Amino acid sequence: MKRRDFLVRSSLFSAGTVLLPSLSFASETDLKFGIQLYSFRDQMAKDPLGTLEQIAAIGIKEIESARSNKGHYYGLTPKIMKQACEDLGMKLVSGHVHLDSDFEKTMEEAAASGQDYLICSSMPSNGQTLDNYKKVAEEFNKAGEACQKMGIKFGYHNHEYEFESDQGQVLYDVLMDQTDPNLVHMELDLGWVVVAGKDPLDYFKKYPGRFPLWHLKDMDMDKKESTEFGKGGLDIQAMMNNREASGVKHILIEQEEYASTPLESMQHNMDFLNNL
Repeated sequence: MKRRDFLVRSSLFSAGTVLLPSLSFASETDLKFGIQLYSFRDQMAKDPLGTLEQIAAIGIKEIESARSNKGHYYGLTPKIMKQACEDLGMKLVSGHVHLDSDFEKTMEEAAASGQDYLICSSMPSNGQTLDNYKKVAEEFNKAGEACQKMGIKFGYHNHEYEFESDQGQVLYDVLMDQTDPNLVHMELDLGWVVVAGKDPLDYFKKYPGRFPLWHLKDMDMDKKESTEFGKGGLDIQAMMNNREASGVKHILIEQEEYASTPLESMQHNMDFLNNL
């Protein structure tokens, strides 16, 4: 997209939300929808700044980065990533990282970027056992304490496998019970919860206020892969109606597979949310 066209489209979008607030779900509820940049992984690798412009043009207000072969910010420095988002009216709120030997450097980068959260994107050690999840919970508490000292919040993003059971206990529940809520802030991927055969609403009730971040992701239940909003097994309306109980502050859209292109899928998802 040429920069002139981007500016025109951005102006039209802004005018639409100002003149017609009754048509916008986000405007009515003061929500700022965000996006996990893994949804645009190929585009971000090739042209991070141009891709961020396209994302901003469809009304995205918050950004969560993802680790790539070019680092946590797609070849950009943390400060340039922060400034690029701000220049486009967006906020870098979070980033997916690994809990590994480079975690101290990861924290330093996050502090420089101004982001609020560092989210461990997958289980840092193997073993679908009760003992392993207790060990991981201890590691998460320590990571959360280290992040807190640097003014950052540490959290964890689930997949499907955390909802398996061992010794009669759901392993994800072990993480919830064994982690300090003041140190470990959960990012609940709603799509993977329903694929695992669980109901996110049950977790909102069992652990109220424990999920400051969501991955809002609809899922094709047969293929067990993501799809556009309204085409899968997640009751998005029910999720939005119960978001207060979850404690969510940042709703981040993620889609890993597409009917056409990432941008067209995200435009569909934003239209779907605005029409709820």
